[in-house]
Amino acid sequence: MRVAFVGKGGSGKTTLSALFARHLARSGAPLLAIDGDINQHLAHALGLDEDETFGAPPLSSRTGEIKDHLRGSNPRIVSREAMVKTTPPGRGSRLLRLLGDDEVHGTHVREVGGVPLMVTGAFDESDLGVACYHSKLGAVELYLNHLVDGPGEYVVVDMTAGADAFASGLFTRFDMTFLVVEPTRKSVSVYRQYREHAAEFGVPVAVVGNKVTGEDDLLFLKEHVGDDLLAHCVQSSYVRAQEQGREQGELESHNRRTLDLLKAAVDARPKDWAAFQRHAVEFHLRNAAAWADAATGHDLSAQVDPEFRHGPQALTPTALS
Repeated sequence: MRVAFVGKGGSGKTTLSALFARHLARSGAPLLAIDGDINQHLAHALGLDEDETFGAPPLSSRTGEIKDHLRGSNPRIVSREAMVKTTPPGRGSRLLRLLGDDEVHGTHVREVGGVPLMVTGAFDESDLGVACYHSKLGAVELYLNHLVDGPGEYVVVDMTAGADAFASGLFTRFDMTFLVVEPTRKSVSVYRQYREHAAEFGVPVAVVGNKVTGEDDLLFLKEHVGDDLLAHCVQSSYVRAQEQGREQGELESHNRRTLDLLKAAVDARPKDWAAFQRHAVEFHLRNAAAWADAATGHDLSAQVDPEFRHGPQALTPTALS
């Protein structure tokens, strides 16, 4: 199951992404975390020292090689240059299994704090004025488009802040989206934006209240979020100690129960491969018409394979070769 953490900048979504990923790792579940935020902090939230480097190339640094691997022998994709971030898989494409023996996972995954992690890559000085961060997220979108994850497997993605997560179709690539909301009016306004956009595409969203200090904060969230409030985290001395580099002890029992509730909500979601493929095709056709046909010089609607059915049934020897 694919899980996204979104929210206003500073709401704590990276911290919750790390806590949830470690929670899943301790359970022994197959797991991959992905840092898809413009501020690349997930590795440090998982325990990487500030003066350490991650040790694996970011996905955005090898997008061309990733495209070559994923397109495989798909005759509808004539070259890596003709493959864009929304290009859906078809017959002949190489599909991925979570942490499988393939060059994408082998090149880009490193373990941090017991959690296998991939990073998108930072927005650096060479990108200023000539690119947007969503160009870097293209490799993540391609990865998720070609991934076949099974029951009890988890991909946890720390997404960009605010409603900016809707600048691409990536928000439809998840089985569950956790919207981290602080008990403030600004944070609630982001929740309302996200809820409206997600509802248009039937994307499931659940709210996780964060930094709750007392009954007034909780009542505020209940008033403005209502039934979308799945659970909440209280102010955490454990997290603060971790952020300050001190001995951490154990996460508070209330916050541990919240992580249990999040996992239960994910596990209760049915996997809808038909909807996943429908959204992938829809956003690909939108992008083709808006910019990608002109950028590549190809009619990219021809990349859609009408006979392809995503999911476990697509895992043929040809697709995985």
